[in-house]
Amino acid sequence: MTPATATDPAAGARTLAHPARDDIRLESVLHALSDPVRLCVVRELAAADGELTCSRFDLPVTKSTSTHHFRVLRESGIVQQIYRGTAKMNGLRREDLEALFPGLLDRVLEAANLQAGRLHEG
Repeated sequence: MTPATATDPAAGARTLAHPARDDIRLESVLHALSDPVRLCVVRELAAADGELTCSRFDLPVTKSTSTHHFRVLRESGIVQQIYRGTAKMNGLRREDLEALFPGLLDRVLEAANLQAGRLHEG
């Protein structure tokens, strides 16, 4: 596997390693979605019209823990992270997840939203 952060000498841009579609595993996706903080991130990304910066999320954890959660989401294949200038942009890999596990992401998000409503978490 390539390093998590590398420099593209041609463009001078930082890139992050992501699993190829065929390397995304169900158990990794389910593990990533089992954490309440990561599920919150995925819910916010699903509700957004496009990509969001890491700083856009108001998470109840330290910055280093937040970085860990985003790394787990990226390495599991749930999110795509791209540097744009100094901002790290995050987007769901919805097409890849739907191709591999049809309906999974939508059902998990539906259940998470129902639970949030039941528990009055918004």
